[in-house]
Amino acid sequence: MGRKLDGRVAVVTGAGSGIGRAIALRFAAEGAQVLAADVSGAEQQLSAESRGQVTGAHCDVSDPDSVDRLYARCDELFGRVDILCNNAGITGPVGRTHEYDLKDWDEVMGVNVRGAFLVLRGALRQMLANGGGSVVNTASISAFRFSPGSAAYPPSKGAVVMLTRQAAIEYVKDGIRVNAICPGLVDTPILGGATASAGQLGNIVPLGRLGRAEEIASLALYLASDESSFVTGQAFVIDGGQTAL
Repeated sequence: MGRKLDGRVAVVTGAGSGIGRAIALRFAAEGAQVLAADVSGAEQQLSAESRGQVTGAHCDVSDPDSVDRLYARCDELFGRVDILCNNAGITGPVGRTHEYDLKDWDEVMGVNVRGAFLVLRGALRQMLANGGGSVVNTASISAFRFSPGSAAYPPSKGAVVMLTRQAAIEYVKDGIRVNAICPGLVDTPILGGATASAGQLGNIVPLGRLGRAEEIASLALYLASDESSFVTGQAFVIDGGQTAL
């Protein structure tokens, strides 16, 4: 039985750590050639772990020139893009709306919304030329619910969900599927060391624990592969039951 992504080329942003790193390694294990992009430099460490299936690339997703260089590198290496995991994102500082600094707002929107758009736009251009593809955007359950002390992050992730739906219908006749993953609390560095005790987690997540990055990667694999060929325009919540409360 063949691997689910044999012969395909995937671009994964935010691949230096957490969910993006898990997705890059999972895609490589399933046969894809992966261009793993991040701004941190940590993406360069993935090649050895993947036995050469992952190539690291520096990319600031909020900078159109940097994004253009990312896709030029992908074209140079592989000649196409079949899969995009549009995963790069930041949470921003904590703050109530009336106190939120405009610079912080612009930074969150610059990465989470402008960056998601720029990376998606580049992938769509290549997918149109190649006859199709699959896009998986990383949003959040914060797209659908109040998030205490975070004025910018929920609106930015709500925008990612709507960007997903817009592109899904706009390109449905071009063989391009576009979906979003909306994780809840996942044990990754983006939590900033805010991991609660098991008892506290039981009050936050019905399953009583944080999610694992590898679990999110499993959903990304499903959406990227042919197993989800009848799925587009959807935002998949994966949160241990948190939004059911």
